[in-house]
This record gives sequence, structure tokens and C-alpha cells, in this order.
Amino acid sequence: MDKQVAIYDNSVNKGRLPRATIESQLENKKFQSTIKRGIDISLSLAGLALLTPLFLIIATLIKTDSEGPVFFRQERAGRMGKPFLIWKFRTMIKDAANHGLGLNVSENDPRITRIGRILRKWSLDELPQLINVLAGEMSIVGPRTGLPHQIEKYDTRQRQRLLVRPGISGLSVIKGRNLLSWKERIDFDIQYLSNWSVWRDVKIIIQTFWVVLVLRKGIYGATGVNDDFTPVLPCDTDPKPKQSVHCSNDSLKT
Repeated sequence: MDKQVAIYDNSVNKGRLPRATIESQLENKKFQSTIKRGIDISLSLAGLALLTPLFLIIATLIKTDSEGPVFFRQERAGRMGKPFLIWKFRTMIKDAANHGLGLNVSENDPRITRIGRILRKWSLDELPQLINVLAGEMSIVGPRTGLPHQIEKYDTRQRQRLLVRPGISGLSVIKGRNLLSWKERIDFDIQYLSNWSVWRDVKIIIQTFWVVLVLRKGIYGATGVNDDFTPVLPCDTDPKPKQSVHCSNDSLKT
């Protein structure tokens, strides 16, 4: 079994994530989930068909601007932690993770290519994820997808993000994107899961256009850097946390 799937299954089997919670999320809204999947297939097919000319133009610009592939492929954690390879337009130099800030990205990061800055500004680099949606690995709306090493650090509450397919957009996106702390992003994702409906997905999709095309905020963090996920521990259970771990009295509230 894949490592990430095993991590999630072990959490369930050991009782750290109540099975009743999983069943209520996946079964109580089964009909709406079917509608949601139908919307995902319809929108991803239509989007890929309509955007093909744009994709060809972007691909040409990427190839002429810098050395490397057109697409950026990276392993991400999907539903129940199952790993998949995400599709994005490459916006940075080849093998960027081996240089500079590594997995972190800054607003003035020299690894970002000229075309990459334009793609990031308008979130055009995200569009190929429609392929992941069509393949059933992602959804148009859902919690933001995480990296495998990040979900290994999730606590019980944070693992609830893995109950559904990750989304291209989501509640945390329209509420601030990377301007939010990791705790705030996860809180919004869990709030989304707790109150999910097809109609709410429709509203998030509409608001996404406003956030991406008009506001264009949250592409980078408040300090100009997109930080990697760091687990948050309650202060009262770890009076001397490691420097790499943030401390918060309300981080593990359920």
C-alpha cells in the first residue's frame, strides 16, 4: 500500500480519526457528491477544450523563455492521502527545488522565469490541473492539496482535509490564499467540509474569478514568501517546542 494511504488508514484504525466522521462526510451527502463529480467532469472537459489554444501559446512561450519542460509535475496528496502527480505550467527554472529557497517560494524569487511571473500573477499556471480534475484526482472546489511530507505531520483534525478530493480552488483561496497562516487555511478547509454543498461550490467558483482576476492578492505570503507547512503544537503540552515548530494554545481545537 502506498505510504500516504497507509498513514491515513492507520489513523482511522487506531481511532485517532473517528470512523463515524468519515461515514457522515462520505455517505450523508452521497447524492450531492455524485452531482459534484458530474460538475467536475463537465467543467474540466469544457475548460480543456476551450483553453487548448491558450495552452499551446503558453507552452510555446515557456519553451522559448527557459530551458526545461512545459509542465511541472509534482507528487501531491489526494483523497485519503493517495498520492498523484499534479499538472501545472512550469513557472520556475529547471530543478528549482534544488536551488535557492527549496520548496519555499518568494515574490522576488530569482528562480521564477519571465513568463512564470506572468502566469503566477494571473494564476494561469494552475489551469492544467483541469487534467487532474478530469482524471478524478482533484475537484474544481475543495481543500488545497498538500505535499506528502506535509500530511505526514498532520494532526487528527488536520487529516480531515483528506476526506475529499483536493480542489483547484476552495474556501481558503477566496479568503486570502497564501496571505493566511497555515492554521487559518486549514480552519477554512475544515469549515468547508463541515458545511459543504453543491450550491456553496458554485458560489466559491464565482468568487474565485473575482479573487484571481480582479483582486490578485494572496499569490505570496504576507512576508512575500510562501512558507512550507509547519505543524502547530499546543503550548501547554510542549512548553519547550523546537524552533521549527510553531506554538499555539488553540491550534488543536476540534
